[in-house]
Amino acid sequence: MQNKIYQLTDFLPTTKKELEIRGWNEVDVVLFSGDAYVDHPAFAAAVIGRTLEAQGLKVAIVPQPNWRDDLRDFKKMGRPRLFFAISAGNMDSMVNHYTANKRLRSDDAYTPDSKPGMRPDYTTITYSNIIKKLYPDVPLVIGGIEASLRRFTHYDYWSDKLMPSILIDSKADLLVYGMGEKPVVELVKQLQSGKTISEIKFIPQTSFLATEVLPFREWKNTKLVSHEECLVDKKKYASNFKHIEIESNKYHAARLIQETGNKLVIVNPPYEPLSESELDRSYDLPYTRLPHPKYKGKTISAYEMIKFSVNLHRGCFGGCTFCTISAHQGKHIISRSKESILNEVKQITEMPDFKGYLSDLGGPSANMYKMKGIDMEVCRKCRKPSCIFPKVCFNLNTDHSPLLDIYRSVDKIPGIKKSFIGSGIRYDLLLSDTDNYESNKSHAEYMRELITNHVSGRLKIAPEHTSETVLNIMRKPSFDYFGRFKAQFDRINREAGLNQQLIPYFISSHPGCHNEDMADLAALTKKYDFRLEQVQDFTPTPMTLSTEIYYSGYHPYTLEPIFTAKNKDEKLEQRKFFFWYKSEYRNAIMRDLQKMKRPDLQKKLFEK
Repeated sequence: MQNKIYQLTDFLPTTKKELEIRGWNEVDVVLFSGDAYVDHPAFAAAVIGRTLEAQGLKVAIVPQPNWRDDLRDFKKMGRPRLFFAISAGNMDSMVNHYTANKRLRSDDAYTPDSKPGMRPDYTTITYSNIIKKLYPDVPLVIGGIEASLRRFTHYDYWSDKLMPSILIDSKADLLVYGMGEKPVVELVKQLQSGKTISEIKFIPQTSFLATEVLPFREWKNTKLVSHEECLVDKKKYASNFKHIEIESNKYHAARLIQETGNKLVIVNPPYEPLSESELDRSYDLPYTRLPHPKYKGKTISAYEMIKFSVNLHRGCFGGCTFCTISAHQGKHIISRSKESILNEVKQITEMPDFKGYLSDLGGPSANMYKMKGIDMEVCRKCRKPSCIFPKVCFNLNTDHSPLLDIYRSVDKIPGIKKSFIGSGIRYDLLLSDTDNYESNKSHAEYMRELITNHVSGRLKIAPEHTSETVLNIMRKPSFDYFGRFKAQFDRINREAGLNQQLIPYFISSHPGCHNEDMADLAALTKKYDFRLEQVQDFTPTPMTLSTEIYYSGYHPYTLEPIFTAKNKDEKLEQRKFFFWYKSEYRNAIMRDLQKMKRPDLQKKLFEK
């Protein structure tokens, strides 16, 4: 099959010269991004750019503008007809820049050749302040994960302080949170109708500053604890998060209002989840699936990771307390149609460097495709942040048959030698029996299909911890599930004559975790003969329940105090238990176990 050769005009323009090639004298929207421009549905700037283009707009993207010089990158596209849009990129800029120990990272996966330092700290705020200074009268819209998760008063781990809504420091006119296709389309519609940005107050999934709250249809208002109260009372600050999380995941949510200084931060409720056809429309836009030609000869690591992968759905109903996926994408699963998925796979097979191996058929969690409530009216009334914790909901359809059909249909496409699953598996879904025989049958069938046909030698899963107390705070299943899954994994491997490994992920220093919990983790993982590789310290990121506990010391739902290891020494004390098998940690671990009066653990770890 003939490989398509893309022209420069197949990409959204990134320079003045590219505007001239198209014959454009002005553009409707200029989008600034902290990431390199990769024209692929996994990169937010491309998704929003192509969505706006599909509305008939002239859209330009300025990737990674230089904020240190004479600011020519911010001026080169001129004044847009409708608005400027800013996104820090696919990651919060501070997570992108710093490790859990607040050390500066030496590379940036979203930058050509991983070159560091191509975006500022707090990218959204820096870019926004420049635009507001240069073009104070042009509407400014911010979005992306950094803006989305910082829309309320939030704890910033890197400055170790509470920050107000990002609307305050950015001076933006409007914030779009979550997945932004529907809000930006409605925004364009209202601007095109003649409304000014200051008149646009009622678009779902947007936030703005105001001096009064205007009533609107059936939206109820929930008032949060003010920013000023949060600064002086950590328990009150923690109490906000319960309302934020509940309203973020409801079908019919309230409008949230937070006083900040002499302003009101108003956060409108989210849109209902997209339909299948709406999601297909986003993925079926005319992406080239390639980095912009300006990066020829350079490698963008984040792109290399996903260039031969396909995303099947959005959303995650796991509700893990340290994760931002549900806060940004929502807990409700929105799945693509089989036709849309297969069409994308066929596109990949036509790429000149494709060798026949798909790196991932997945999503935020690999095995949630097509899963939703059996009775959607129950879901419409639900307030729970997780559909599978503390146990799988009676109303959740966990049938894996549609996903099995996708795997098998993909593997039949000419040019596909093997499709792997690189996204995380929720094994508790597979090990939870339902009242439906066919669903239970599909769980066993999926597990065998996954292990025998879609693992590239190592399957990554995330038990995260072994302590029941810590797992409950994380909203993760009992470690017993891991033992049951490993037993089945080993059995299926033996039966199929395979020699594959499980690679478990674990977190230390998570709220609720004490040194003794880490010692138990070491003993339990030794029992399974693991030498742990995929481990990390808990990193507090804005808008997760775990982060609220870390900062405030209180659980937002119960307001009960919870211990968290915070300083460097406390974190190292916990982390060393991951590496009990290394001689340099042995003496320190033995001293700790003696202090804990746990000779039983010392025996398990160090006596053969």
